[in-house]
Amino acid sequence: MSLLHIENLKACHGLLVALHDLSFSMEPGEVLGIVGANGAGKSTLMRSIAGAHRPAQGRIMFRGQDVTRLSAHRRVRGGIALVPEGRRLFPGINVQDTLRLAACRKGIWNFDSVLEVLPQLKPILKRQAGLLSGGQQQAVAIGRALMTNPELLLLDELSLGLSPVAVEGVYEALPKLRQAGTTIILVEQDLRRAMASVTRLICMLEGRIVLSGAAGTLTREAVMDAYFGLNRQTH
Repeated sequence: MSLLHIENLKACHGLLVALHDLSFSMEPGEVLGIVGANGAGKSTLMRSIAGAHRPAQGRIMFRGQDVTRLSAHRRVRGGIALVPEGRRLFPGINVQDTLRLAACRKGIWNFDSVLEVLPQLKPILKRQAGLLSGGQQQAVAIGRALMTNPELLLLDELSLGLSPVAVEGVYEALPKLRQAGTTIILVEQDLRRAMASVTRLICMLEGRIVLSGAAGTLTREAVMDAYFGLNRQTH
């Protein structure tokens, strides 16, 4: 049984259709990368999976259960966690409390194990989130999601707006998450990093999947053609 199965998903922002009959599945332990230009529908897809955006039609199946109409907080308790674009931290709450408040499921992730994979958080536990750098905030947002013990971790625009040094620090945690068996969907603008970090890649264009395949079988040229709409074959 697939961990996640998306079937004919359509999502809208008012009259604008952001996702057009999107379908794909994920197996446990997979790391799926999603790339595409601005406006391709990547964040809408992530928010739809997390329960933050209600789709107009289609189904979202998680562990064999239809979660399409479940609220976001019930999906978190069911094992889906989103690290949203822009982090969305409470600026007045310190790092330690941000992590501890997120704990809601039993599993391998707890305060100590999160600090093991995100050691950059140890010196800043007492600092308020609003006083942190972008890279530090991103690490806190990942840690907050891990504290919910997700079976599916959604990382939206992981490196957006971060310095190269901060990006390196955030990406150092990914191999550790994979080793722990966490299933991940990663939205990333940096194509090189995405192709090096995932097991499978999807390229989206105007709300549709225009290219999909194992990361090791796709060339950068093929992905770039799909990215810019030169390959219109849908999958």
